[in-house]
Amino acid sequence: MSRYCMILTTAQGAITQKIIEALLSKQLAACIQTIPTRSHYVWQGVARDEAEDLLIIKAKVADWSTIEDAIRAVHDYDTPEILRFDVDAGSQTYLDWITQVTR
Repeated sequence: MSRYCMILTTAQGAITQKIIEALLSKQLAACIQTIPTRSHYVWQGVARDEAEDLLIIKAKVADWSTIEDAIRAVHDYDTPEILRFDVDAGSQTYLDWITQVTR
């Protein structure tokens, strides 16, 4: 079983920063990368094309539920993308760092 994961979510504007602050201030994430992106999707029967930030969150699997709850608490989307990808292998020094800087 994996101890570490990467979580993806998307957000816009000030919500991106609120998610980052919520996770880092509670030591739920070791690192959060943001990448400007465009999302193309269908919402309520309408094709959309939106500028968003993709957040890549590095964390521990044990904190998954708390992270999901923290994102939902500040997110302004009705159905935010919150996806977890378990990390089966990685640089041990990097994984150790995640352990050191998270709760």
